Amino acid sequence: MAEPVVHVIDDDEAMRQSLAFLLDTAGLAARTYESAPQFLDVLSQVEAGVVVTDIRMPEMTGLELVRRLRSVGAPHPVIVITGHGDVPLAVEAMKAGVVDFLEKPFEEDALLAAIQSALANSPQATEEDPERERIRSVLDGLSPRETEVLEGVVEGKLNKVIAHELGISPRTVEVYRANVMSKTGARGLSELIRMVLLARG
Repeated sequence: MAEPVVHVIDDDEAMRQSLAFLLDTAGLAARTYESAPQFLDVLSQVEAGVVVTDIRMPEMTGLELVRRLRSVGAPHPVIVITGHGDVPLAVEAMKAGVVDFLEKPFEEDALLAAIQSALANSPQATEEDPERERIRSVLDGLSPRETEVLEGVVEGKLNKVIAHELGISPRTVEVYRANVMSKTGARGLSELIRMVLLARG
């Protein structure tokens, strides 16, 4: 069986080179592409593996790429890289089938862990999945205010925006947000959002 390849798609040449070097150092084969259309042009020949793509690119966004890959039945799991302001886009991408998203700046270890997890390609959770039921139980146990703050976070809103909408202080939002992270056991924003999407699936 051929070695899986990490396909890196980013219009920033420095980022492509940096990720390629990181992956090579980690012993992972990598190919880089400067745009989503360039990747799609050779899709029929690309090796099995995982796609790592920026969410904001000029010719075609990472979200549009994900939808195109799903429409043609491409099996590659996709990880998107996003800036903080792109969180709503990243959430939409996860709903479209992305396996993970990483906010810039991200730790190298976080990216490598996400890639290894994607390559393991665990089967999609089913409705009877005990993890799904556990998460639903945890989310059901949140207070009404914690749930409201969680909704704001999932929508990609800043703490000050959530605070304004709920009529509370940004500091209070931080406290509720910390409570949500603690109760769910999520280690970061992408994991928290993945849990919410799994529970709603």
